[in-house]
Amino acid sequence: MAAIDRIGDDVSKHGNVFDVLKERGFIRQTTHEDEIRELLGKEKVRFYIGFDPTADSLHVGHFMQIIIMMYMQKYGHTPIVLIGGGTGMVGDPSGRTDMRKLMTKDTVVENCRQFEKTFGRFLNFGEDGAIIDNNADWLLDLNYVDFIRDIGKHFSVNRMLTYECFKSRMEAGLSFLEFNYMLMQSYDFLELYRRYGCLMQFGGDDQWSNILGGVDLVRREEGRQVYGMTFKLLTTSEGKKMGKTEKGALWLDANRTSPYDFYQYWRNVDDSDVANCLALLTFLPMEEVRRLAALEGADVNRAKETLAHAVTSLVHGRDEADKAQQAARALFGADGSDGTDDAPTSEIDRSVLAGAGVGLVALMREIGLVSSNGEGFRTIEQGGLVMDGEKITDPKRFLTEADFKNGSVLLKKGKKTYHRVRLGGQK
Repeated sequence: MAAIDRIGDDVSKHGNVFDVLKERGFIRQTTHEDEIRELLGKEKVRFYIGFDPTADSLHVGHFMQIIIMMYMQKYGHTPIVLIGGGTGMVGDPSGRTDMRKLMTKDTVVENCRQFEKTFGRFLNFGEDGAIIDNNADWLLDLNYVDFIRDIGKHFSVNRMLTYECFKSRMEAGLSFLEFNYMLMQSYDFLELYRRYGCLMQFGGDDQWSNILGGVDLVRREEGRQVYGMTFKLLTTSEGKKMGKTEKGALWLDANRTSPYDFYQYWRNVDDSDVANCLALLTFLPMEEVRRLAALEGADVNRAKETLAHAVTSLVHGRDEADKAQQAARALFGADGSDGTDDAPTSEIDRSVLAGAGVGLVALMREIGLVSSNGEGFRTIEQGGLVMDGEKITDPKRFLTEADFKNGSVLLKKGKKTYHRVRLGGQK
């Protein structure tokens, strides 16, 4: 069952999805606001959002775009998921200070395959459902001279250089490879219009100039008015991108970010970010969002639990969300049970602990609790590590089998990060 099937029919009292997206704070820029609102209110519209396969998993930044697609489909519109098997070979310069590392074709193809599997968890495909396509089908076999003659003639270099995505890179250096990206993405819109009658392109606010290029190209080539709309990026109240953890990005793949770690991220967001996340990442009615956002003091934790459970349910299913919530409550003392078995767990072979044992810092690095030995030493020296309830003060401490009194140790880094290490191997 796709996540969209678990959304109730009472997501909003509005009859127009544009009003829903606006009320919840998604919309940043539109090419033609009144026309877009009218069109979404009276017709079933095909629209697209593109996803370049920069990794083998989607991350939480993509999830906000997926939420928008789910809203649109819930209100009767048809999402076109465009996987960037072609554009991914180049890399989008938008929002970057340096050039992306180029991926091999095999890597791009595999990442695309993983993306395609993921979208089935959120949207309904099949007859009269969402559409998925890959721009490798039309970009990789283009004749370059024909493309420049037919498409490139519509783009003014002077105008392109005024766009922020290019201006911000001029001093650091912008390759001609990346300079082509806008033409490629614009051509995607033209191709999707021709194939499916796609009338709208959506994206994050950093995609504004690329979207404008596509809208203009369809008008010039086909004489048809199409539309673009951008949405706010998922950021903290301080303007920093959300979804970065000590282990890297917050991934939607459970093998990259466990459901427990995913839940804990949202359970621990800053108080000032709760309202924004509830509005953008859940389907709770706005009346409930406002009620939860108004909670103060210790009561804010109830809002954070609601947020964490709702987002984890959408991404990993209700059962995983329930397990993560129970484990988190046990770890933080919200009940008297020992639910720590659901916390992130690693296993260490007894043989590693023979003799002098294993260095605690080396173990922390190995299980991903810290990213380097230096970080591990600093964590202990600054009083940030607790093992089985005891603060560790010696950064050179070694662990032996005697430290694993019940067959495991529970490490706590800072106030919120837990990891259990169990003994394995023969006694």
